Amino acid sequence: MAISEQDKAIIKALQEDFPLCEEPYKILAQRVGISEEEFLRRVKELVDEKKIRKMGAVLRHREVGFNANALCAWQVSPEKLDDTAQIMSAHAAVSHCYDRTPAPNWNYNLYTMIHAKTRDECEQIIGELASMTGVTNYKILYTKREWKKTGMKYFCET
Repeated sequence: MAISEQDKAIIKALQEDFPLCEEPYKILAQRVGISEEEFLRRVKELVDEKKIRKMGAVLRHREVGFNANALCAWQVSPEKLDDTAQIMSAHAAVSHCYDRTPAPNWNYNLYTMIHAKTRDECEQIIGELASMTGVTNYKILYTKREWKKTGMKYFCET
């Protein structure tokens, strides 16, 4: 499962700030020194080969006006977990949605990260999610401090 130097360069390019322009992959391809078509073909192959498992954006929520953020822990019956998660994750204000095994004295098994401009707006969104899913047992945990806003970096020089 060797990774070529060119593929390492592609992976490194994908880890940097994504160009906010009409043709971002063309810019990334130019940085690597290949055509946009070759760049996109290799990215698809890297995904197909499971050498790239996921790509995602890091939302610097405060920079775009989201000053209230809440992790909402929901208690969902196991038979409704998948359907509930699909509904919640489709909401525009939800950036993360995942399930966890409940712990002793903490019966919550579904978590959503909600971004809004105010706490009142967070609570309104949580109310919408509760109404849409019928889930009424939840806890809201507001963000107090931000710890990390970076993803993993691979093939970096030391």
